[in-house]
Amino acid sequence: MSRHSWFPSFAVAMILCTGTLAAHAQDDVVERQLKAAPGRDVRVGVFTAIRPDCTSGPPPAIRLATPPAHGSVNVKRGTLKATNIKQCLAIEVPVIVAFYRASADYSGTDDFELEISSPNGHKRRERIHMTVTKSSSGAGEGI
Repeated sequence: MSRHSWFPSFAVAMILCTGTLAAHAQDDVVERQLKAAPGRDVRVGVFTAIRPDCTSGPPPAIRLATPPAHGSVNVKRGTLKATNIKQCLAIEVPVIVAFYRASADYSGTDDFELEISSPNGHKRRERIHMTVTKSSSGAGEGI
């Protein structure tokens, strides 16, 4: 997988994953449903912290609260370069990207839960429901 193959849709995922992080009370739960192909990485979340002055804040801590039964979850560090995010016309901030990979021979459903903790103590859980199918039409989040 290319280092930047997940890069084009950062802005949408980043807004979805971070736009609600500071606004929610502790221990909120977000449910999401995604599709995956066996043996292929699928981006399930992009996590960052952007301050009102458009500088990066400390990244959130990501914990695998409930592991998937038929795959694995891994994180990678990267850099988000974006324009027109909220009041920020151009930003470059560090991100943590979470990926799910179903076992190569698996087809069916798989669930797992991530816990995202911001430095100010707010926590959010994301319950992610994966549907794993062998398909040539692609999988995961897209724009």
